[in-house]
Amino acid sequence: MCGIVGLVSPELARADLERVNNLLAHRGPDDAGLYVGEGVGLAARRLSIIDLEGGHQPMCNEDGSVWLVCNGEIVNAPSLRAELESTGHTFKTRTDSEAIVHGYEQWGDECARRLRGMFAFALWDADRRRLLLARDRFGIKPLYYAQSGSRFAFGSEIRSILDALPEMPRRANSAALARLFEAGFIPSPLTAFDSVLKLPAAHMLVFENGQAAMPILAIDVSDGWKAHSDRA
Repeated sequence: MCGIVGLVSPELARADLERVNNLLAHRGPDDAGLYVGEGVGLAARRLSIIDLEGGHQPMCNEDGSVWLVCNGEIVNAPSLRAELESTGHTFKTRTDSEAIVHGYEQWGDECARRLRGMFAFALWDADRRRLLLARDRFGIKPLYYAQSGSRFAFGSEIRSILDALPEMPRRANSAALARLFEAGFIPSPLTAFDSVLKLPAAHMLVFENGQAAMPILAIDVSDGWKAHSDRA
């Protein structure tokens, strides 16, 4: 289990990003990392499984124009790596997450369709000033998000988002709580808070130009994988 969190904001203090990342320390006791760029911050807490020494996150491509934080495991990373290396990409680590970085360089948003495994990731394209969020077919790994004015936050847990956006109202979502009592879980995209949403399984979301687009079903769930009811 790992944890990711991030914030896109006109004003961003490194100390604030570090604080919300520390709220996820229980998810990743082995390593912590931050990336702070112009108006964006990505952070990760890591439970080291693959490439214990070299898999530090956030990780980037060769020129630092693409940055990634990922929670999960990409089980087809070896085959993706072989394909990407054959086209000229150079890997710096042995970690499976790096396949997403170079996959995005090669295939753009289509890279998410090629991934097999359990994952929730956020990728910042610095050249386009564009944030991409994606979640696996089964919704095994959680990913929440919220927007408050021009500020946008995401994270593996809701409390990090609430801490990152202290100005955002904390109102209970009565419809979501009713579903919880009826069915035993809250279906995506609802959460217990009016202002916080959960990215549905097999979906992607893009935030750019100060706006979050509607999540789109972007990962094929019919290729031998069956989407479940999303209880993550």
